[in-house]
Amino acid sequence: MPPNPAKLNALQLKTLTLLQEVAKHPMYVTEDAATGEAIIQMLPPAHGNHFHIGSVVVMGKDATGLSNQAVWKALGRKGLVAERPDGKASLTSAGKDYDTGIRDKILHSSDH
Repeated sequence: MPPNPAKLNALQLKTLTLLQEVAKHPMYVTEDAATGEAIIQMLPPAHGNHFHIGSVVVMGKDATGLSNQAVWKALGRKGLVAERPDGKASLTSAGKDYDTGIRDKILHSSDH
C-alpha cells in the first residue's frame, strides 16, 4: 500500500496516530463487539506540556488535533473515525489499521 493513501495532512496524521494509541488502552476506550470499533470514552489528561498514553509520552504540540473539530470531521469523511449516536466518537477498523508512518516520531518512551 502506498504511504498515506487517504492523503491525510500532518495534523490529521498526528491525531490518528494518537487515537490509535488511545485505542490500545481499555481505560480510555471500550470495544464495540458488533463492529470492532474502539469507542473513545475519554482522552488522557494533560500533565504539564505533555500527556501519557500507557507507557508513551506525547508532547502537547503534537496533540492539537484532538481538540480541532475540522480534523475530526476530515477523519470522519475518510472513514477513519465515526460519530456515534450517543455523541461519542469511535476509531473504525480502517482507522485502527491505517499506517500513519509517524508513530516513532510523536510517541516517546516514558521516563516517569
